[in-house]
Amino acid sequence: MPPAGNLSSPVAAEPPSSKVIFNKYALGRILGRGGSAKVHLAHDLTTGLNVAIKIICKHRITKCNLADNVLREVDSMRRLRHPNVVRLHEVLASRTKIYLVLDFLRGGELFTWVAARGRFPEDTSRRYFRQLVSALGYCHARGVFHRDLKPENLLLDEHGDLKVTDFGLSALQPSNPSVLHTLCGTPAYVAPEILSKKGYAGASVDVWSAGIVLFVLTTGYLPFNDSNLMNLYRKIHRGVFRCPRWTSPELRRLLARLLDTNPETRITFDEILRDPWFRKGLEDDQVAEMARFGSDLEAEITKLENNEDREMNAFDIISFSSGFDLSGLFVPAPDRQRFLSTEPAGAVLDRVVAIAESDHGLRTKRSEHEKGKDGNLVILEGHNGNVLARVGVYRLTGKFVVVEVEAEVERLGELDGKSE
Repeated sequence: MPPAGNLSSPVAAEPPSSKVIFNKYALGRILGRGGSAKVHLAHDLTTGLNVAIKIICKHRITKCNLADNVLREVDSMRRLRHPNVVRLHEVLASRTKIYLVLDFLRGGELFTWVAARGRFPEDTSRRYFRQLVSALGYCHARGVFHRDLKPENLLLDEHGDLKVTDFGLSALQPSNPSVLHTLCGTPAYVAPEILSKKGYAGASVDVWSAGIVLFVLTTGYLPFNDSNLMNLYRKIHRGVFRCPRWTSPELRRLLARLLDTNPETRITFDEILRDPWFRKGLEDDQVAEMARFGSDLEAEITKLENNEDREMNAFDIISFSSGFDLSGLFVPAPDRQRFLSTEPAGAVLDRVVAIAESDHGLRTKRSEHEKGKDGNLVILEGHNGNVLARVGVYRLTGKFVVVEVEAEVERLGELDGKSE
């Protein structure tokens, strides 16, 4: 087991760095690299804590058509609150880069400890596997699937507990299909249905990868391995593997169900909770609690989302802030303008309504739908009831609001003609 310690406490000195970003984070050494991103150790100058910052290159994700993935998956990640999932704390951006501020875990990668020890006893493997299942089940219940579990995505915290990272962001780090790494090779963890290039369910794919992880934890080697990539894929398709003599019959049966090449008959997460090997040493109420997959955290999540409704979240801020507009990366924008104001949201919209109705003779309608929160959206309609523009006001901080005007370009002539 890795040594435990209070790794989340403030540190006396920040990591060596020649660069401070956003007047808040001092960048340190590089922890890892991917195809479109790299991860730095960083020091939060406001709290004294160390964090990990994933830096994503906008140009590369645009070139690789990954912009939609970033927007969608960041929105998912920021809502995940589970003890075995690395938390996304903050999202920042410059003109060329996106910065994701994440937990920093000094325990390192789980498989570093496997490599050092050869393999884990079944009780230790069971503990980590339970934490992995808990994390995956929680995320699946919220429509978030990993689809690319690999050793570098399984980290340990200061207590030696497992944390899964890069949920949905694995697309930022495409593996090189021409290179097979032994214990850390992503191809060895890929489900057979992905290799066949057919449609697949994210949940069953994660079950397969979790089975590979469990096999490696308890044996110290991969169930399917070959120096030739095509031979490896053939072995995965056949699904034939052998468990060593020291594995228990119960574990062998579970592995056989996890590594079932048919996703239709492969074990599900609900069925894993009822498996004898998985349940060993657990009371019924403990299993029932795990079966909720973190539903006891829903109150916290609801509270978080309600707070985000009242004040813009970090991703909204970087999308709206001048000089940090990410929206053009992801979706074609209509004729849109944004500016800051210190006026209350209600006062801004009252003025918009007055000008639209008295000066232009337009009809106005306040809406609580779309982006508007608490009625902070006014829709400007022409004489035929067609929408000409939308004006939304969003609280940026306690002092400033962002005013966004979206105009329907092809219909602006109606407004121009009326104003003449």
